Amino acid sequence: MNVMNLRDEFPILSRELYGRKLVYLDNSATTQTPDSVVKAITDGYTRTKANVHRGVHTLSQEATELQERARRRVAEFINASSHEEIIFTRGTTEALNLVASSMGGMVLGEGDELILTVMEHHSNIVPWQLLQARKGFRIRVVPVTPSGELDMDVYRSLFNDRTRLVSVCHASNVLGTVNPVASMIAEAHAHGVPVVVDGAQAVPHMPVDVRALDADFYAFSAHKMYGPTGIGVLYGKREWLEKMPPYQGGGEMIETVSFEKTTFAELPFKFEAGTPDFVGIAALTHAIDFMERVGVQAIHDHEQELLAYTTRRLLEEIPGIRIFGTAPGKCAIISFLVGHEHHYDMGMLLDKLGIAVRTGHHCAQPLMHAFGVEGMVRASFAVYNTIHECDAFVDALKRVSAMLG
Repeated sequence: MNVMNLRDEFPILSRELYGRKLVYLDNSATTQTPDSVVKAITDGYTRTKANVHRGVHTLSQEATELQERARRRVAEFINASSHEEIIFTRGTTEALNLVASSMGGMVLGEGDELILTVMEHHSNIVPWQLLQARKGFRIRVVPVTPSGELDMDVYRSLFNDRTRLVSVCHASNVLGTVNPVASMIAEAHAHGVPVVVDGAQAVPHMPVDVRALDADFYAFSAHKMYGPTGIGVLYGKREWLEKMPPYQGGGEMIETVSFEKTTFAELPFKFEAGTPDFVGIAALTHAIDFMERVGVQAIHDHEQELLAYTTRRLLEEIPGIRIFGTAPGKCAIISFLVGHEHHYDMGMLLDKLGIAVRTGHHCAQPLMHAFGVEGMVRASFAVYNTIHECDAFVDALKRVSAMLG
């Protein structure tokens, strides 16, 4: 893999900030987009823009085929049994809200229990709390060890005859920890409990096979995997999707409508009310093409090299640094603090040196509190990052640390 050639496909990486070459290390929030995806978006608006599934004219038929080709492509990419198990959403957040509202509303009632983990993103906490306020069930939480791994003994101990559902992230957006979701799902299924997986931080960084995992639901976002913003995917096993009521009502998701009764469309359209972002959905095909052309395993291996190299330099050269999340096999994410310096100050100063990192609670406040902090600095890597950029980041951090005392 020639990283420098790949970088030529991302024009934004040639930008300069404050007279310095941009070093973009905020990839866990969103990755940059290659020319092929941008071109697909442009073509969608200039050549094939017409509403999907609603017209007999050529443009509508072409747009429809592009959207449904993307659905088939996604199904192949994650090894779903059928493209009808692929629901397009606005992102991981909407996908998780859909499951909480539709499926959670079916299986969770007063006195029942839901298992979450302390490392969940807010999008896998708040939707369940909103449902909890209406339904009266109990949320049980799996803690983390000091290294940032889930306490699996506690996880296993939480199951009882009132456990109805588990929802867990495949990989932490803060710690980089890759959770043992296959064994977690097997444990839950042994108790007859379905599992929802937030895969937003996994799909961009490693091969994912939803059938091998045996996940009941799996959600992820296009913009974290070199694709367009505003597009997400919910995979669901057919047996669950067919039982679940629609999440939203409107056009496209109906079979017949009268004032006496409405019947709903077949999968997957039952869950896709209204006009979708069919241009973005079509462009997602090209993001998957990019990842598979490079090789998902090659992306993973390259990012792991960057992670190991940067972690070693930070520990050797930055006095007082604390890295949060040291689990073996973690994703290429480094969340840290240096001494007593504020994460926001460090992020602002790094930006002035051309280094883009994320600061704050990373939409994971319960996890921050578990580690006794209010926020962290996070550097996260993608396939287009280089060892030279890792060096620039560490050198800039050394300078910032000295400036802050």
